[in-house]
Amino acid sequence: MGAQDAPIDPQVSAPAEQGFRELPFPPVTKEHILNCSYHSWHPKYRAITPKARLIQLPPAFLDYLRSDGIILPPEDTDNPTWSDSDSGIFSGADNNDEDEEETVDPSANWRDTHEAIERTIEELGGKVAPKLNWSAPKDATWIAATNSMECRTPNDIYLLLKSSDFITHDLGHAFDDTANQSSTPDPDIPYHLVLRKWITLNPSVEFRCFVRDRRLIAICQRDLNHFDFLFNMQDKLRQTIQDFFDIRLRDTFPDPNFTFDVYIPPPHNKVWVVDFNPWAVRTDPLLFSWMELLTLEVPDVVEVEEETTVRLKLARPEDIMDQTKILSVEEIDEDSDDDYDDEIEETWQPEFRLVRRDDPEAYGFSTPQYSAHKLPKDVVDASRGGEGNLREFAQQWEEAQKLAEQQRAEDSEDE
Repeated sequence: MGAQDAPIDPQVSAPAEQGFRELPFPPVTKEHILNCSYHSWHPKYRAITPKARLIQLPPAFLDYLRSDGIILPPEDTDNPTWSDSDSGIFSGADNNDEDEEETVDPSANWRDTHEAIERTIEELGGKVAPKLNWSAPKDATWIAATNSMECRTPNDIYLLLKSSDFITHDLGHAFDDTANQSSTPDPDIPYHLVLRKWITLNPSVEFRCFVRDRRLIAICQRDLNHFDFLFNMQDKLRQTIQDFFDIRLRDTFPDPNFTFDVYIPPPHNKVWVVDFNPWAVRTDPLLFSWMELLTLEVPDVVEVEEETTVRLKLARPEDIMDQTKILSVEEIDEDSDDDYDDEIEETWQPEFRLVRRDDPEAYGFSTPQYSAHKLPKDVVDASRGGEGNLREFAQQWEEAQKLAEQQRAEDSEDE
């Protein structure tokens, strides 16, 4: 989502009052966008990420994703002919008269990729959740038979990917609103299909974390519903995420500003990285506003150097018996402890926000999530009828496109 398309947060309506005419983001570089791509960070953090496999996508497959319409490769279970009982529109006789274009396999030009996807699904237990470099097709689950991102066949994956606006953004608008967008050529993007082993995540323990200048400054829920038990665990969760960030991410991620999503399953002492997101307006700040995150006052880090050695006076032979001339280690430790105690200050912690029972954010949405990306009611109704209705709908859609193309060709001849 580009900056111009982002919804206006009411909390961001006061930049002029704070002296800002626009959100004070540092320039978003194309390198930063690439650093947040799954294929860039996954090799480094694979051990702390849910099980996933990456398949590099050839140009022919990307052309398929970008093409209009939904034409799926034939499956082993597909019936090569249609009977009159399949629908009120198609019949076996009609289809036998169709030209060979009707049975073209779109995967013929990327068969190796199709077979790799089949093998990977089997390797990951028969069920996967797909995504591309940055986005998952969460806005297209309306078309899936499971009404979720659970996929069991390659065609389940293709149907989600080709129906998603989020995937379209990854393919055509990844570098929107970046610095020097018009003056520098876009780097080549090695697109990958990410297949993650399907597991049922508990949405209550998914959190989005915000990092500015290599400091973890804010944490909040990803699911915007009230979970009462989280409030008793808030301190433990914050410390667990802070320790994880300090050890695993602070000095290893290439950019000083970024966001990352984590999952903390019971017993809530292990953290999994789910994703990294750009430090940019395209990333949803959820329970915060970007103005808050960009202007939040964070104390400077004071580096305290620990003394690891104690320098003692070298004793001359004539001083060996004069113990008053040698400063004991105990005395040095005593003095340094007193000085250190005087400098102890209260430790600063990142802001941690949860949805309270009476918060307007909780249960207060007038439209379903991703509703702006959904299709008309008849399409949604088709998705509720199971896989058979979806297949029938896809066939009807394909037939309608062919008829429209034929009509356009006839109109051109008449002109």
